[in-house]
Amino acid sequence: MSITRALCLIPLLFAVASVAHAQPVLNAMTAITPGQWQLQVPGEPARTMCVANPEALFQIRHRAGACTRLVIADEKASATMHYSCPGTGWGRTTVRVSTPASVRIATQGIADNAPFDFTAQARRIGDCPARSASR
Repeated sequence: MSITRALCLIPLLFAVASVAHAQPVLNAMTAITPGQWQLQVPGEPARTMCVANPEALFQIRHRAGACTRLVIADEKASATMHYSCPGTGWGRTTVRVSTPASVRIATQGIADNAPFDFTAQARRIGDCPARSASR
């Protein structure tokens, strides 16, 4: 094989590698409608978040972190994921889908050098504002 032909194959190899490393969408998350969600954590004021990717609901204590994820369970109405965020902590979260606009989030782990363990309710309250960017 010529060097020119081999060099032409490099972009193809990168494309194949990218597809191989793409994470599949979790079954339960396909039922969730993206948009503006209100999150109610016991003992805290309700907060809203723009959810473009429903998998963001797994990391409500580590929203900005670049974390690695491991899927523990993936069923039609619930999914469990363990994630680790270097330098900021880790978590294990189960999201149970009641309806496309209502979920229950049970999560525990370590954030800001302190343990957390709670169950939250989240419900879709509308579309995201035009300028919101969600993870």
